[in-house]
Order: sequence, then C-alpha cells, then structure tokens
Amino acid sequence: MPRQSPSKAQSWHSPPGDGDRGGAPPSQSHQSPPPAAAWRRMSGSCFSPAAHGLRGIACLLVLAAHILAGAAEHVYPGDRDYVALVRIPSLFGTYGVYLFFVISGYVILPSAIRYPPREFALRRWLRIYPLFFTFSALFVILNALTNAYPKQNSLGAVLAGFLFLDLFTPTEQLTPNAWSLSYEVVFYCLTALCVHAALRTNSILLKAAAFSLAASFLLFEPISIYFLVGVVIRLVQARTGQVASRWSRLLEAPALLLALYAVTLGRHDYQWHEFDRPTLLACLLFTGLYFHLATLAGSLSGRLLANPVTAYAGTISYSLYLVHPYVYFPLREGFLRLGLFTDAIPQSMIAFSVAVTALSLAGSHVVHLYLERRPYEWFFRQRLYGRTRSPDIGPARG
Repeated sequence: MPRQSPSKAQSWHSPPGDGDRGGAPPSQSHQSPPPAAAWRRMSGSCFSPAAHGLRGIACLLVLAAHILAGAAEHVYPGDRDYVALVRIPSLFGTYGVYLFFVISGYVILPSAIRYPPREFALRRWLRIYPLFFTFSALFVILNALTNAYPKQNSLGAVLAGFLFLDLFTPTEQLTPNAWSLSYEVVFYCLTALCVHAALRTNSILLKAAAFSLAASFLLFEPISIYFLVGVVIRLVQARTGQVASRWSRLLEAPALLLALYAVTLGRHDYQWHEFDRPTLLACLLFTGLYFHLATLAGSLSGRLLANPVTAYAGTISYSLYLVHPYVYFPLREGFLRLGLFTDAIPQSMIAFSVAVTALSLAGSHVVHLYLERRPYEWFFRQRLYGRTRSPDIGPARG
C-alpha cells in the first residue's frame, strides 16, 4: 500500500548516501579551485562502517515493522495483547526512516562537494532511478489491473510519483515505501545547489537564493531536519578531525539507549507545533549525539558494525526497501487464504516472518545486482563497491 509523508499520513516506512568505494575519480575538467582544508578533507572522506551498517539495521527495522505491525492491523486486530506487543517494533520502524535521513545528510554532502553538479546529478539518478522506475511501473500496471488504489490511477498521481513531486501535490507516491525517496531527491537537489553556490560561485544573490530555498523546504517539511542533523555532524567532524576516544566510546551505548527510549515514548507527525515536546527533542538530540559518536574513526559502533551481516544488509538496503512490500503483501494474502494465521500467534508469526524475510532477501540480492548496480557500473565503467573509498550509496538508504 502506498504511503504518504508524515505530514500527509503517519507511516513507519522509508530507505535509502554517496561516494564511491574505488573506481575512477570525478572528471577534473569541470572542477573548481580546491576548497578550504576542511572541505577538501570532506570530499575525500573515507567509508564509514558505522553509517553503512546502520543503514542496514534501519532497513531491517522497517521490514520488521511491516511484518509485525502489519499483522496487528490486518490479521490480528482484535487481539489486544498482540497489538500492544508490536507497538514498540512499529515505532522502531518509523525511527528507521529518520535514521535513513540522518545517514543521507551525512554521506551526501561529501559527494556533492566531490563532484560538479551535473556529474553529481547523473550519479544520483543512475543510483536510484532505474530501480525506482521499475517498481513504480510495476505498481502502475498492477493498480491499473486491480484498481486497488483508485486515487493512484490518475494521470496526475502517476506523473507526480515518477517525478518525485508528490510532496507538493495532494497525491501519494506510487510504489510502497517510495514516499521517503521524494524527500531524498529534494535533499539531493538542495544540497547540490547549496554546495555549488557556497563553493563554486561568487554570486551573493545565488548563495542567498540557494540557502533560502533550503530553509523554505525545512519550514515546509520539518521532518527534513534529520537530513540537517547528518549534514551538521559531517561538517563538525570535517572541521575538527575528531576521532574516537575512550570517553566517546563509553558514551555510545548510553546515547543509543536514550535515543531508543525517546522513540518508545510516542509517535510524532513532525510539525513545528510539536517541537516543544520533550520526547521529540530528546529523539533528535540523542540520535544526533549517538550518530556523531558512532561515525567517529575508531568508534565502538564502527567496530561492531564492520561485520559481514550488517555490511551486507547495508549494501542491499535500498533494494530490500523497495522489494519487500512485493513479497510481504502477496505472502500475507496467501497465509490468510490458506488459514496459516491461526490462534497460535507466535508460531504463525514466526513462520510468516521467516518466509517474508527469506524471500525478500533473495529477491533483493538479485535486484541489487541487476537493477541497482549494473546501470551505474555500466555507465561509469567503475565498480559501485570497491576497496578504497566510500561506496556510492543509495538512498538511505544512502
């Protein structure tokens, strides 16, 4: 089912940074004079295992929320104990979206600095659009045949969806989960514009226009403040050159636990009138603090997340994010028709969860190879994932 932005409808969905981990450097013919030392350091930043691993965890939180909270809504709505039990996983799924946005803010800024605007836009487009277009087209075809979502069958809704304009129209995005990609794309555009204005031009008018436009979007969509959190963390780290210390490692776990605790205290629509709520402010503050500590070189989180499982989850997170609804919905319908959702809720949900997760991972692996990686690698003649530098990451997915 298509989901809207938090300002239109509450949801726990999202995915999906940039940079390339190896491969050819960006074209030098369009590069402006080198920026200041901090900017130069940032444009050559190294891969963050913590950010990459957290992207995978965020996507798995979204998947778990769909499986567990979706069953509470559509399978066991009358079981109060089950509905109460999955409230926390549902909130953590929503939090996964916010974490995606922080990660994008953190990893996209160096890419916008590294590449001139045209190359940055082309790399972003080839990273996200082939996969997005495929699943959006699949949704349009299926919806035209079934009319399951009549409002999404209009030409205006289809065009707005394909062009990422649904944030500015009364329509919703098309393929499930893709509403967050509209935020990502707007953030990409604004970041490229602001970086170009700040570092590559001397026009005061252009600088004022670029940053005014970015501020206007923040006022229009307050949830985009999570992108800003990631950007600020990247700027602070680039300027200070800070690395993890014994004290910062000791603070990582408490900061994470406080962020997660704040998440469990309630769901927010992220409208400006809510920003006087301590729970919302605590979620922002402790998320930012934890992410800053986790992404410092030598952090405890970086060491823990630099393992094959979370690294793989981070790698396929964008594909998994768009693929799993097309596994989850048919399987749920199949389980319902076959009577596999029984009064033995734990056994039923374990079987359903294993089936959805296994098929989603398998499908995401194939989709990642052929729709996410292949177009980019074919065009740029370089590996999307190499060994030396940070990967050109999808939407945070990113």
